[in-house]
Order: sequence, then C-alpha cells, then structure tokens
Amino acid sequence: MTDDVSPDFVFGTLATDELRVAQVRAAAAGFLVGRRAACHWAWRELLPLFGAIVDDSRIVRDGNILSGGGVTAGIDFVLALIAELSGQRVAEMVQLGLEYAPQPPFNAGRPDTASPEILEAVNARNATNRAQRRARLEGWVAARQT
Repeated sequence: MTDDVSPDFVFGTLATDELRVAQVRAAAAGFLVGRRAACHWAWRELLPLFGAIVDDSRIVRDGNILSGGGVTAGIDFVLALIAELSGQRVAEMVQLGLEYAPQPPFNAGRPDTASPEILEAVNARNATNRAQRRARLEGWVAARQT
C-alpha cells in the first residue's frame, strides 16, 4: 500500500468532512457491506465502493445499523437515536433544548429540490475535491484487494 491509499487517509483525512462522510468511514471499515445506508448526497457515490447499498433517505435503519445523511439529517439522526435509547420524551427535551425547529427559507436542501443552476454550481465547486477523493478511495480499495 502507498501512503496515498492508506487507512490513515480513510480514517484521518476524511475527518475534515466528518458530518458528511461518517457513513463512508463506516463503509470503509466494512460495517456496511450489503447494508442500506444514508449519506450526504455529494458523497453517496462512494458507498458502493465498499459494498454498501445507497439509500437517499434522511435516516436509514438496516438491522442494527442506523445512518443519516447531511448536516440537518444528522440532527434528525441523533434525535431518532436518543428516542430509541432513552425514549421519545428525552429526545423531545433535547430537541427543545436545541430549539431545533427547522424552517429553511429556501427549498434547495436536496439535489432534487434545488434548481439546476444551484446544483450545477455546487457540483462545480466540489468537483476537484470529489474526483480526488474518489480516486484515492478507489486506489485504497484496489490495494486492499491485492
């Protein structure tokens, strides 16, 4: 293995996008093979590299695996997890404590609701980073298979 495709990349460099790629980390560790998983829309294409099944829901439960996609979906995910572990009352108390009552001023929070112009601009802004990350992860996967 080269330094470019080391586990340090998967479990270190990806930390810069922690909320968006936590599921990619779980997939790289082998936890999502054959499992449905949610992930931020911009990184979903990476999940199948590790055998995960992409699901574009905000929160996905597949057996004992619970995953969420995106930043605000991460809040939803945590509230669902709190409800499962400690009950709905506790989750609602946390939600109130956070004053989490989203009412976004625009309907551009998902690729299917954003205008084509906005989606194109975001994809263009992220294109280089996405391509580099995908190439490095593909290299890492290939090195693990040899």
